[in-house]
Amino acid sequence: MAPPLPLVLVTHPRDRLASYFGDEALARLRRIARVRLNGGEDDLAGPALVRAAQGCAVVIAYRQTPVDAAVFAALPQLQAVVRCAVDIRTIDVAAASAQGVLVTQASAGFMASVSEWIVGAMVGLARHIPAADAQYKAGAQPTPRMGRELRGACLGVVGYGQIARYLCPIARALGMRVLVSDPFAQVHGEGLAQVDLPTLLAQADHVVCLAPALAATENLLNAAAFAAMRPGSFFVNASRGNLVDEAALLQALDSGHLAGAALDVGRAPDQMPSPALARHPHVLATPHIGGLTPPAIEHQALETVAQTAEILQGRIPAGAVNAPLATRLRLSGTGDGA
Repeated sequence: MAPPLPLVLVTHPRDRLASYFGDEALARLRRIARVRLNGGEDDLAGPALVRAAQGCAVVIAYRQTPVDAAVFAALPQLQAVVRCAVDIRTIDVAAASAQGVLVTQASAGFMASVSEWIVGAMVGLARHIPAADAQYKAGAQPTPRMGRELRGACLGVVGYGQIARYLCPIARALGMRVLVSDPFAQVHGEGLAQVDLPTLLAQADHVVCLAPALAATENLLNAAAFAAMRPGSFFVNASRGNLVDEAALLQALDSGHLAGAALDVGRAPDQMPSPALARHPHVLATPHIGGLTPPAIEHQALETVAQTAEILQGRIPAGAVNAPLATRLRLSGTGDGA
C-alpha cells in the first residue's frame, strides 16, 4: 500500500482563494499532496496558524500570512514555507533559517497588469475622469475641465525593476519622455534617461513609484520629495505604502502643490490605500488590484505548486531564498536537497 501523500496547508482566506490562488493551481496541488485549506475569512497567524499547519510538510502562504520564529519552532515537521507572492517581508527568514526551514518566493508575473493599471491611472488623473464620473453618479452635471495628454508629458519612474522595464517602452510608445532613477540598476532602453532622484522630481509631470520596500526606502517619498516635484504634477504609487510619508502626501494634495495622486497600495491592512488618502477628492484609489488579473495570479499560484512539487521530492526549487540553511529538507529522506 502506497504511503499517504504529504500534507500541504494553503493559508489563503476562504474569500481570497479563488481570486488569489485559483481552481487550476488547487487541482494541480491536489495531484501531488493532501491539501488543507484555511476555512475562515481571516488571515491565519500565531497559534491559529500553528494549529492549521500541524503535520504539514509545506505551507503555501498568502501574502498577508505572518510566519515568525514561534511558528517555526512549534512545527517540527515543517520543511518549507512557499510564499505565493514576491514580497516575503512577513516571513521571518532568519528564524526559518535557524530552524532549517526553506523559504521561497514567487517571481513577478504582473508586469503587464500593473503597467496597464499605471497607464489607466495616469489617464484618469490627467483627464479628470474619476471626478466627472463621481459627479454624474451623485446626480450633478459636471463642468467640462481641460485635461492633459500623456503625449509630450514627462514620466518619472522611481525604481527600475521588472515592472518599470515593461512600463517604460509603453510610455515611450505613447509619446512620453521617460526619466528613471535607480542607484542600483543600469537603465538600458531607447529614449530612456537615467537621472538622480532630485532631477526626476523636478522635471516629471507624472512620478510613478516602483521601488522596492526596504528599510532604506522607508518614506522615500517624504515632504522634501513632494516639495521638489513640479507644481501641478501627479504622483502614482503601485509599489508599497511603506515608501510614502502619508502625512506629507496629504499636505501636498491639500495645498494644491500636487494636482492629484493615484494609489493602489498603502499602509492599511493587506497593503491597501489608507482611508484618509483614499477619500481625498484629488486621489484615485483602488484596493491593491494592480496585479489582480487571471494571468498574473495564475503565474504565481502555478509557480508555488511547481515549487512545492520540487520540495516534496527533496529538491531546492527556483525561488528559494535560504537554500544553504534548509536542513529540514535535506534531512527529510525524500532527496538530497541538491
